[in-house]
Amino acid sequence: MIRIFLLALTLLITNQIIAQNITGELKKWHKVSLTYDGPYKGEMSNPNPFRDYRLEVEFTNGEKSYLVQGFFAADGNAAETSASAGDKWRVNFAPDETGTWNYETFFYLGTNAAINGSTDSTGFMHGITGSFEIEATDKEASDNRGKGRLQYVGERYLKYAETGDYFIKMGADAPETFLASECFDSTYAQVFGSDIKTWDAHVQDWNTGDPVWQGDKGKGVIGAINYLSEMGQNVFSFLTLNVNGDGRNVWPYVDYNKKLRFDCSKLDQWDIVFDHADARGMYLHFKTQETENDQWLDGGDLGNQRKIYYRELVARFGHHLALNWNLGEENTNTEQQRIDFAAYFDQLDPYDHNIVLHTYPLQYDNVYTDLLGNASELTGASMQIQYNLVHKYIK
Repeated sequence: MIRIFLLALTLLITNQIIAQNITGELKKWHKVSLTYDGPYKGEMSNPNPFRDYRLEVEFTNGEKSYLVQGFFAADGNAAETSASAGDKWRVNFAPDETGTWNYETFFYLGTNAAINGSTDSTGFMHGITGSFEIEATDKEASDNRGKGRLQYVGERYLKYAETGDYFIKMGADAPETFLASECFDSTYAQVFGSDIKTWDAHVQDWNTGDPVWQGDKGKGVIGAINYLSEMGQNVFSFLTLNVNGDGRNVWPYVDYNKKLRFDCSKLDQWDIVFDHADARGMYLHFKTQETENDQWLDGGDLGNQRKIYYRELVARFGHHLALNWNLGEENTNTEQQRIDFAAYFDQLDPYDHNIVLHTYPLQYDNVYTDLLGNASELTGASMQIQYNLVHKYIK
């Protein structure tokens, strides 16, 4: 009897230790991360930590409830260590209410468990519950954490949830290879001749106290965001996948041909940049593919490769407050494929971020007409247009 009691007490204490690994500023609109001790895996392990496991956490506060996707985080500090293996699993959450948030953890294992709805528990952190207290935001309105989440509200403009202000997008749509920087782990050109950026010209725009990693890496790219913000811009765009595309130097994978294996340290480093963008009031324009590679995953369909790619994007970056998921630049997918892509993002993203689609010039009616209203989960357009046609098509 004593042994049984001690075993139960040990399990209870272990669960509490795992459940209480909560980091971040416990304030409204801020990133709150829950990090768990789970199975030790590597990026190339089998079962595949990106495909065959599913971590989800349900957060509730009164009538509000969010089911947030989690991800394999290697050693939990991969941005600094470049680790490709570890036993840390993480969920990022951005609470939109003050007060007590309760959470319950779900962790599943099985072939394609990340995307097939498997309910076979793995143990570890499955079933762990807890709570934390969230205070009011203390950030100014120039910081997204002072303005709140940017939402599609069925009107002409997106609207900030905290301040009620409308958003008018102002910024350049280039370079699309913004993330092709030597400061990020395992970033190189797929073919000879493609550029890898240094962002050296913007090191001077980095400020003391701004983030860096692994010593002084990231100063240039962080400085570039500062520069855009100081010039009155509020958005920057970037491809997260340009394999076989124009630049051929950006992908979230451990290598460009490993479609189901993600680079934990590179993606953590991207997220440092996106965190800083939130602090500078920037809108993140995620371009998930381009015309040269929109058939590359699953032959253009919504198959396992694309679903896992979308899930990793939402799990790792969906907590950011101002963003859109662009289904494709100069997109050539079929209408049904576009409908499927938008529906899957809508299913995954608990925050209902803006979902848009980019077209070639003068294809607006052909592409958008049959996707409007209840025909799809699309909530915006990303129009490539000549300046002298703006008033004709933008109404």
